[in-house]
Amino acid sequence: MNRSHLTTPPVDEGNGCRGWMERHTIRRKMGSGFDLFGPEASREIAWSRRDFLRTAAGLTAGSALLGFSPLRAVALPRPQKAIVVTFGGGARDEETFAPDGQENIPCLMKTLLPQSTFFTQVVNRGILGHYVATASIVTGDYETFDNFAAVAPDNPTVFEYYRKDLRRPANDAWVIAPSNGFNRIGESDNRAYGQGLGAGVILPKHLLAAAMPKGGVVDYAHLLKDNYETPYYAPVLRGGEVEMKQLESVLKLSVGDFIAHARSLASPDELSVYIAKQLMRQIAPSLLWITLHDIDVAHAGAFSLYLEGIKRTDRLCGELWQAVQSNPEYAGKTNMYILPDFGRDSDLDAGGNGFQHHRTGDALSRTTWMMAMGPGIRQGAMVNRPIESIDLVPTLGSLFGFSARFAQGRAITEAV
Repeated sequence: MNRSHLTTPPVDEGNGCRGWMERHTIRRKMGSGFDLFGPEASREIAWSRRDFLRTAAGLTAGSALLGFSPLRAVALPRPQKAIVVTFGGGARDEETFAPDGQENIPCLMKTLLPQSTFFTQVVNRGILGHYVATASIVTGDYETFDNFAAVAPDNPTVFEYYRKDLRRPANDAWVIAPSNGFNRIGESDNRAYGQGLGAGVILPKHLLAAAMPKGGVVDYAHLLKDNYETPYYAPVLRGGEVEMKQLESVLKLSVGDFIAHARSLASPDELSVYIAKQLMRQIAPSLLWITLHDIDVAHAGAFSLYLEGIKRTDRLCGELWQAVQSNPEYAGKTNMYILPDFGRDSDLDAGGNGFQHHRTGDALSRTTWMMAMGPGIRQGAMVNRPIESIDLVPTLGSLFGFSARFAQGRAITEAV
């Protein structure tokens, strides 16, 4: 992939992402040679995001968003911790960064964007399934296993690189993830790293299932929904001894307190963030990976639920950054990275189902974004050059000082 800086923006032929899609669908029908599935389309999405955010800069008080230099901040302490937030089922620009969508993401726009470097063009060239795509981000390689198979990644994970090279203990790397297949994401099958060097994996729905009183499933059904994408894959949630040990020994939560708090929550992602905050308070791991999944309710076909998922994910990202700032173990020494695993289909492509799915593999499905923030990262900056989602693991290697020797991605210099 050509990773050189883009120098010439496309001509502004329409307003908003919908205008962008309409004019390029017209180009394709006219036989202009414009490829909706190619790198040109990804570049135009990136430039549209840039223009959306430049226009909105006045909405973020004190923002330096118009400073696009990728230079690192100077004279700041080196971060000692990192938190990665991925979310399954990316939200399209129409519902987020486009002018009509910005009201759905007030935390990202007004709180996090001014404190971050924003990458407008993050490309996923792999399989567009949530588990396999997240595993690709975790390993820095495009994994190729069946998205609905309960298998470990083939390539070493960031957690194994981190723990083996830096000789870190088991409780210093954790994953909090939805339970539809993610139970194997903490550790790979790569023989060079062997067993026991991965991250601890917490599946909040399994914790809840383990703590659930008999007959209480009905009261918590909204927190136990495990898969939106296909009716043929619905794993049984079986909490057990491992989950009870995590609840009591790791998170220091009594069954009663956990159940009582869960009753007040509206979604599985709220449960995940609650667990993440508790883990930060009790153990303060240096490498924490959180995968949110509420947005993927879009597969149900209800646009209102999709928007609700976007708004909730926005709020929860803000809450996590606030938790970093209010925790002395994290404040001033933590970098946080927020990115979708991939995007969603266009409303105008005959091969897809619009916001509901991500099956075409077109530019809107493959081109997302990333926010990076923390003491080593420039605030209010924007990077328009293309990067790939698999670049995150080598970037974390540069941050912590380990070698992501098997990863295909490249370190992102502006994000460390």
